[in-house]
Amino acid sequence: MDYNTLLDLATDLGYEQAMAGAETFRVEESVSRVMAAYGVEAEVFAIPNYLVVSIITDTGKPITRMRRIGYHGNDLDAVEQFSGLSRRLCSLTPEPVEALHWLQAVRENRRYYPVAVQYLGDFLGALGYGLFFGGSWLDGLCAGLCGLVVGFINSMMSDMRANYFFRTIAASFFMAILAYGLGAAGICANPDAATIGALMLLVPGLLFTNAMRDIIYGDTNSGVTRFVQVVLIAVAIALGTASAWHLATSLWGTPASRAAIAYSIPVECFFALIGCVGFSILFNIHGPGGLLCAIGGVLAWGVYRVALELGASDILSYFWSAVFASLYSEIMARIRKFPAISYLVVSIFPIIPGAGVYYTMNFAVRGQMDQFASRGMHTAAIAGVMAVGILLVSTVFRMYADWKMQKQKTK
Repeated sequence: MDYNTLLDLATDLGYEQAMAGAETFRVEESVSRVMAAYGVEAEVFAIPNYLVVSIITDTGKPITRMRRIGYHGNDLDAVEQFSGLSRRLCSLTPEPVEALHWLQAVRENRRYYPVAVQYLGDFLGALGYGLFFGGSWLDGLCAGLCGLVVGFINSMMSDMRANYFFRTIAASFFMAILAYGLGAAGICANPDAATIGALMLLVPGLLFTNAMRDIIYGDTNSGVTRFVQVVLIAVAIALGTASAWHLATSLWGTPASRAAIAYSIPVECFFALIGCVGFSILFNIHGPGGLLCAIGGVLAWGVYRVALELGASDILSYFWSAVFASLYSEIMARIRKFPAISYLVVSIFPIIPGAGVYYTMNFAVRGQMDQFASRGMHTAAIAGVMAVGILLVSTVFRMYADWKMQKQKTK
């Protein structure tokens, strides 16, 4: 057995999954299962920025590989491709050298949307949610324009290797100042809706989802680390938009927005579909999977609205919506043999409290501390019940998978 080549193979596979945005448990399980398929027991330890794989050869010699994991991307197509490769390796167990060629082939054949399509994703994501949160069609177009600014700032500062915290501050600042400027010019009647729509592009939905899934699978260190990242990004969004609000106030007076438009449930679902299609592009989801993810988001919002109509409270409605989104994701993952995270991260976007984050910050900037505390607690409660809903469904499916595996071993 060529232990060094095999160890390189498994470590590189786990590294590629982690860099694409896979959950910690998926990285560790993929590495462990590939090694086990070749008859080697491995000790695997992964956290969001580090991967260690150790084995002991048949001569008793320990060998270890360590990889530093940099900034995590949002390439869910790559997560699917490398997870599929992991299953192929476990099933076919080619020679380690040949398996490395397979891994390289997957690297070289990774699919990316053209830059123009990525900007279209920014535009559609912001447009859809600008309308979703009560803007008119003109407000939605302004939100789409702000979304293009977010995409441009993120791309430019990524090329400059700026850290993610500073990039988020810059993107949220320039996006918000544009929205307030369009409002002051009389073009955008509801700059709040335009700002919230574009702000959704900065909401760390993948980080939040992975944090919850890591915690449920016992990877507490990874889960807490990711959750701290979520909090820091939320702070960066607040700093950027608050700075823009202060500058806009000094330039044009206090920004004012008209009341949000109350749309019917089908119209809201249509707007959610537009936004989710945009996010499917931004998360690099290809083929029919992108549409299925967007449909999951539409259905999740429909569940929320139906629960409200049936008399459930706002918080309880969010819970049932999160349960449905998680259930939909787990079922689709098993039908299509793709990771559930690809479906879940897009499906929950319509119920992510982006408006709550924005208005909580807005009340703090204006010194309205009672409303700040009230809105902040409500937003935190929504995030909490969403996490509980996701964890509940994921736990049930995880327990079933473990039971099924144990049952197969006893046969």
